[in-house]
Amino acid sequence: MDIFKEPHIRENILTGEEVLVSPHRTKRPWQGKVEDQVPEITQDYDESCYLCPGNERASKEVNPNYTSTFVFKNDYAALKEETEPVNYSNGLLKAKGEQGICKVVCFSPNHSLTLAKMSVPNIVKVIETWQDEFKTLSELSYINNIQIFENRGDTMGCSNPHPHGQIWAQKSIPTVISKKTNNFEKFFTSNKTTLLQAYLQQEIELDERVIYTNDSFVVLVPFWAVWPFETMIIPKNPHKNILSISKKESIDFADAIKTITSIYDKVFNVSFPYSSGIHQAPTNQDPNTGWHWHMSFYPPLLRSATVKKFMVGYEMFAMPQRDITAEKAAEMLKNLK
Repeated sequence: MDIFKEPHIRENILTGEEVLVSPHRTKRPWQGKVEDQVPEITQDYDESCYLCPGNERASKEVNPNYTSTFVFKNDYAALKEETEPVNYSNGLLKAKGEQGICKVVCFSPNHSLTLAKMSVPNIVKVIETWQDEFKTLSELSYINNIQIFENRGDTMGCSNPHPHGQIWAQKSIPTVISKKTNNFEKFFTSNKTTLLQAYLQQEIELDERVIYTNDSFVVLVPFWAVWPFETMIIPKNPHKNILSISKKESIDFADAIKTITSIYDKVFNVSFPYSSGIHQAPTNQDPNTGWHWHMSFYPPLLRSATVKKFMVGYEMFAMPQRDITAEKAAEMLKNLK
């Protein structure tokens, strides 16, 4: 069977989930929705922006005149530090309270500077801010998981165009992190190496999905990718979280982030929307054996700057499905370096 021509199912070795790949469907005609392209933001400062330096936010708080990164607690957080006890049980209906902290991280005072446009040294400052926040939040006794992420572009539901990300720290360990924790531990116990170390070695040898490498990181399209141009940044050294990476690795991490985000902007010559996130070991008291942190990018664009991939129909009721293969997507991205 030729997996580059015939429909097949690929397994995500990190979570155990599956994706249906249908490469033959790339030949079908497209009569989908076409929209006006969103103009690129060019101004350094926007007086109406809630996140620009010195401006007033919707909460009436005033931002300082920051010159690098700026972090504040989300004015409309999904989680609360202080909550009323919730322990609901009514037959098969159950709910429990959840406690946490949500923060916003402005990457730069410049309203137009996305990660793709920032310099490597300035992206290093963003990474250092992530590290500082991770350390501070992980020291709170009730915090067991910290999720760092960015929603870029209104396509991904981003409510403000000023380049920024978020950090959600919470008491519970989310489902995806739990699945990865279990799989990482099982593999490490059996093989005495991390799952991502073994996976990286195979990907580098095959060289079918690797887009970019430097001394410390590999950027690739995972074999099990769901989104058309999904990628991962994987550190060569198996750290459990970003706190233990060296200064050299921080620079290489920044280089990897700038490389893949810059490539994205060249795919359809547009500021490429995506959701990105860093998965790290839980911050609870468990050993979390075999954990190997990594960063994923999930961009929704499919065939043009205005044609998006939607998770509908079969994907909502059965499993994810993609037409363009991971190998083809990797080839396209690699050619744009």
